[in-house]
Amino acid sequence: MRSHLLNETTADLYRRSVTEGVERVAAKLASTDKPHTGISVDDLAPVIAGIDLDRPLADPAAALDELEEVYLRDAVYFHHPRYLGHLNCPVVIPAVLGEAILSAVNSSLDTWDQSIGGTLIERRLIDWTAQRIGLGPGADGIFTSGGSQSNFHALLLARDEACRTVMKNSERELPKSEVLPKLRIFTSECSHFSVQKSAAMLGLGYEAVISVPADRNRRMDTAALALELENCERDGLFPMAVVATAGTTDFGSIDPLPEIARLAAEHSAWMHVDAAYGCGLLVSPTRRHLLDGIELADSVTVDYHKSFFQPVSSSAMLVRDRDTLKHATYHADYLNPRRMAEERIPNQVDKSIQTTRRFDALKLWMTLRVMGADGIGQLFDEVIGLAAEGYEVIAADARYEVVVRPQISTLVFRYVPEGDVRPDLVDEANLHARKALFASGDAVVAGTKVDGRQYLKFTLLNPQTTTADLRAVLDLLASHAEQFLGESLVHAS
Repeated sequence: MRSHLLNETTADLYRRSVTEGVERVAAKLASTDKPHTGISVDDLAPVIAGIDLDRPLADPAAALDELEEVYLRDAVYFHHPRYLGHLNCPVVIPAVLGEAILSAVNSSLDTWDQSIGGTLIERRLIDWTAQRIGLGPGADGIFTSGGSQSNFHALLLARDEACRTVMKNSERELPKSEVLPKLRIFTSECSHFSVQKSAAMLGLGYEAVISVPADRNRRMDTAALALELENCERDGLFPMAVVATAGTTDFGSIDPLPEIARLAAEHSAWMHVDAAYGCGLLVSPTRRHLLDGIELADSVTVDYHKSFFQPVSSSAMLVRDRDTLKHATYHADYLNPRRMAEERIPNQVDKSIQTTRRFDALKLWMTLRVMGADGIGQLFDEVIGLAAEGYEVIAADARYEVVVRPQISTLVFRYVPEGDVRPDLVDEANLHARKALFASGDAVVAGTKVDGRQYLKFTLLNPQTTTADLRAVLDLLASHAEQFLGESLVHAS
């Protein structure tokens, strides 16, 4: 079994095995003519369940043959121009090269003695991102597994900063346990669900999150935010944090960051900006201004694996004041004893809520060194331009209604049949159209609810997608919806 360990004696086997795997994937990418095959759970699950994991195949080629049957053949391929589903991007080749290198070397980015070079590369990228945001010379941060973890980490820091402030300013000695139930988080009704989940995991409960109404453009209503903050203080509660979103999952809307920053400062609340989706604007040659105000944040979430075209996972959480990261610091004698900080040894675990972490920063490093920031930004600009064109296409199509003109690259719309059709039947038709389209494998679109009604969604992150693709998918959706309504009306009669 030692023959399978990657070392100096197996370098040739490593080269042959990985090359064969790459060849298989390359062949699949070259031959894929639709996002996925449309296979059902009921068809695939028995095949995978029937594999005896206690009887290895031994030969890598045989394992790849099997993998073709259980994964590669039926995988959802985000590089296809008619994948319009979730916030999954096609990936750039320099990042994939970085992924191959980091997996083989397998550095762990928790301590310096496990990641020499890797630690400094990650820190350099954090500094670069903080500079792009404009957080100032005291900024710092850490790579994470994704936006949900980044949001959780930021709110952990916000919670402990709020507790420290409240206890320091109290006329009597307050235990932390008395402060926690009085903390409140304010965020748009269109924000990511990880805000609520974070509040629950931080011991505050879901009820600690105050949902602020959005305006007609699906951006946080700052007048409503001001009122909620005032109500919070009137009721003897403490505004812990305001979470603004720069690119909501459903609408791609960007909250009014400068005004939110002003209100957060007035009420001594931490301002966090969830820019997991909109972070690509940091490198946009033409649209950086859409993020004006993000530099006022206390913390920011960025997901490079969305609008920087990186493989999952590649995310980061950044803070204006590096000292706040100490709320997540714990010194263990066997890993990062306190003396190492005194000796200025850069252990990333000192500021992370994870211990073992992959060297995901290498993917972004390779991308920047090959393509440059402008190259990434140009790709994101292309999909934003496509979304603007797509809005006009849908708005001009009598079969559909579209919710809002996009700020980034998401379009939310629904099929609306002619005549007097019950609203619940229209909802069912839109839901059916999405499911039927997915089952066909011809395209993938997302779905959501707006004001209680069922809607469809194009999430555009592929510069290869064209308006012709959008028109074709709209035709397919309409066909499925019309068929459903026709059958429903026949059964009803």
